[in-house]
Amino acid sequence: MTFMGRAKEFEREHALERAMYVFWSKGYEGASIPDLIQHMGISRSSLYETYGDKQALFLETLSYYKMKGEKKRDLLRNASSAKKGLRDYFEWHINDAINESLPGGCMITNTAISLDHCHEQVRDLVQERFDSLAEEFYRLIERGKQSGEISSHKDARKLANLLLGLNHGIGVMARVTKDAQVLENMMEEAIELL
Repeated sequence: MTFMGRAKEFEREHALERAMYVFWSKGYEGASIPDLIQHMGISRSSLYETYGDKQALFLETLSYYKMKGEKKRDLLRNASSAKKGLRDYFEWHINDAINESLPGGCMITNTAISLDHCHEQVRDLVQERFDSLAEEFYRLIERGKQSGEISSHKDARKLANLLLGLNHGIGVMARVTKDAQVLENMMEEAIELL
C-alpha cells in the first residue's frame, strides 16, 4: 500500500513539472487547459481532482519552481567568498536561462512581467521571491564586506538590489538572445562594481 502512494506521488510530481514548463513558456494567460492536460499526460478530471483549478495549479507550479531553485541559492549561502558565490550563482542562472531544453528565461521573471493579469496570491509569491533573493545577495555582500573582499563603504542594500535587477534582466535578455557571452559580460561588470 505504501508503494502505491509513493508511485502516485511520483506521477503527480512529474505531471506538475510538465505543467510548470507550460506555464513557464506560455504564461498563465497563454496556457490553456487543453495545453496543460496534453503536456501533463492526464485527463481534465484528473487535473481538477488532483490540483484544483488552473489558478491553483499555477500557484503550485510556482512553488515547485521555487523549491527547485533552492539549489541555485545554496551557491550564495555556502559560498567560500562573496564574488565566487555570485559568479557561481549567475553562471548557473545564465546556463538555465539560455538552455534550449528549458522554456527560456526565468519563470518568476516571466510571471513578474505579466503581473497585471495575476491573482494576488501570485503577486505575493513573486514579491516573496524577489525579496528573499535580494536578502540572499545582501547577506553575501555583508559577508564580503566583513572579510574585506568588498569595500566597507559600499551600500549592501543598494548592491543587493542591483544584483536582483541583474538577475531578472538576464531572464529577460535570455528570451531575446542565447548569447552566453553577452550575459556573462553583464555579470562580470556588475561584480566589478563590488
